[in-house]
Amino acid sequence: MGNNCLGSKTKSTAEIVPQEFIRGCSDSTASNSVVRLYGPPNNALTCYIRFALLYKSVKHSFIPSETTHFGSDSPAIRIGTETVSGSRDRLLRYIDNKFPHPPLAISSRRVDDDETTQLVALTVVSLQHKSVLWHLERMLRWAKDLAARGGRTAVDPTMGTPRMELRKFGKSYSQLLEVMLEHAQMEERVLFPILEMADRGLCKTSNEEHARDLPIMNGIKEDIKSTVVLDVGSSVCQEALSNLSKRLKLLQEHCKHHFMEEEKNLLPWFEAVELNKEQQDKTLEQLLDVMKQTHSHLLNFFLEGLLPLEALQYLDLITSSSDKIRTSLGTMLLMNVE
Repeated sequence: MGNNCLGSKTKSTAEIVPQEFIRGCSDSTASNSVVRLYGPPNNALTCYIRFALLYKSVKHSFIPSETTHFGSDSPAIRIGTETVSGSRDRLLRYIDNKFPHPPLAISSRRVDDDETTQLVALTVVSLQHKSVLWHLERMLRWAKDLAARGGRTAVDPTMGTPRMELRKFGKSYSQLLEVMLEHAQMEERVLFPILEMADRGLCKTSNEEHARDLPIMNGIKEDIKSTVVLDVGSSVCQEALSNLSKRLKLLQEHCKHHFMEEEKNLLPWFEAVELNKEQQDKTLEQLLDVMKQTHSHLLNFFLEGLLPLEALQYLDLITSSSDKIRTSLGTMLLMNVE
């Protein structure tokens, strides 16, 4: 898989995330510096700064702190004896000055008047597609690895025994399934009705594909439950793991085709729908409201499926629109950065 160049023999395929590709592959001089990040663990800005440091390939440690020594709840960065706190833009400028490569050009921009909320909504959907596809690829690699071992041996002590690893596999898939279901609901409840009002029948194929894939998605979850209770290492368990890999591969192929068709042949028509600014803001607010449940407790999981710069862009897009949308995201963006 393109995001993994670490070549680690001790790390499970389940534990490789895109930002580790950046940390492992970059030859940035920033990697020689150690940065301490202080701030509330449930603060969206703390999360944002963490991804900026990951993008820069900076070695850093996070120290949970409800208030910095400045007496504010804003995160702070310490390098040696120098400590900087303040606004998002000030912290980003400081990071860019200390670690100029690669630049934070995209992540430091804000949504301006020329970029409609309508286009922002489409980019949010596209980034969600990327995260889902990355996690599907990760799960498929993990399933193939389990099948190759036949459930007999463990390769990563952090994953525990084979049965413990199977349970972790099931938990990870359940998290992915939750994100995928809410993403589909987001499209069906908000985007598709707008397109259907403009041209009836435009979303018929996409709705049918959502319905087609639901039994496969739920079937995989039931397969995992069955595998966990089988005799680990038995021929029956090995066959079940092999079948699980095949079903995940089928789901991955369906999602790749489905997302490509949506992005190429369906979502572009959304730009032609004549929504005023108020309607655009309401649409984006509704899109994110549907995702509020998973984003409130699975935002970190979701962002792991994006490269650090993409994660920054996603956070930019969902927090840089109207004041009303930023306010509605207060609960959604609560997350632990560890």
